[in-house]
Amino acid sequence: MSWMLDHPSWNLHPQPTRAMRTSTGTWLIKATTTYDPVLLDGEGAAPRLETYDPAVLADLPLPAGLADALQGLTPIRRVTNADLWDALATAIIRQVIRAAQARTMYRALLNALGQPAGQACLPPTAEQILAMPDQEFTKLRMAFKRRPLQAAADAYLRHRDEWALMPADVLVKALQAIPRIGPWTAGAAVADHTGDFSLYPYGDLAVRTWARRADPASPWPHDEPAFAARWRELAGPHLSTLTALTLSWGDHHVHQHPAHPGRLVH
Repeated sequence: MSWMLDHPSWNLHPQPTRAMRTSTGTWLIKATTTYDPVLLDGEGAAPRLETYDPAVLADLPLPAGLADALQGLTPIRRVTNADLWDALATAIIRQVIRAAQARTMYRALLNALGQPAGQACLPPTAEQILAMPDQEFTKLRMAFKRRPLQAAADAYLRHRDEWALMPADVLVKALQAIPRIGPWTAGAAVADHTGDFSLYPYGDLAVRTWARRADPASPWPHDEPAFAARWRELAGPHLSTLTALTLSWGDHHVHQHPAHPGRLVH
C-alpha cells in the first residue's frame, strides 16, 4: 500500500510527516506502513483515512494504457484534510501556478507563520491570515494571493459553522460565493476536505496531462468540458477512485521524471 502525499503540508524528510487540526485536537500523522497518527493535544478521533483501490476499476471500459498504468499501482491511501480552512487556503495557493511553485509558496507561508507541532508544522489559521501585514505577503512573494486568502479567511470565520453542516456538493457551491473562488478552487478544496475526488475538477490540466501520459495512443479530448464528459463516462460509479488514482499515478510519475511540470507534486 502507498500514500498519496499531494498536500504541501507534508514534511517529506526523513519520513513523511504532517500536522493537522481537527475540530477536537491537533494530530501528527506519519506516512508509515501501519498508519501511525499521534494526538498532540485535544481529544477525539484521528483524521479520516481514505483508500483508493485499483481493483475496483477492473471492470471499467478504460483505454488499455490507462488501465495498465493504474492497475500497476498498489492501493493508495490518503488522509482527508479535516481542516476546511487549510483545504481552502491550499486550493487558493494552487490557483494558476504550477505544483512545484505552489508547494514552495505554501512551505514559505508555513515557515513564516506556522505553529511547530512535533516533527511538522501546523498551517496558519484564518485569524493569522487576516492579521498578516501586506508587506509580509510581499516578502513571501504572495502579494497576488493576499486578497483571495483574506476574503476566504473572513468568509470562513463567518460561515464555518453552517459550512460544517452542508453536504459536500452544496459546500462546493457555497464556497464559490467568496470573491475569486471559482469552481476549480471550490472543488479542489472540498475534495481535499472530504476525500471524495468526484468533486475534484477532474477535467483540469492535471488529470488531462496524466491520462494522456499514461495512454498517449488514445484520442483524449483536448478541451476541458469534453474531457470531463468522457471521464465521467469512463468512470461510471467510480469517478472518485479513478480521479484520485490518476492523480496519484501522476504524482509518482513526476518523481521518476522530475522535469515534468505536473500540478500534483510533493
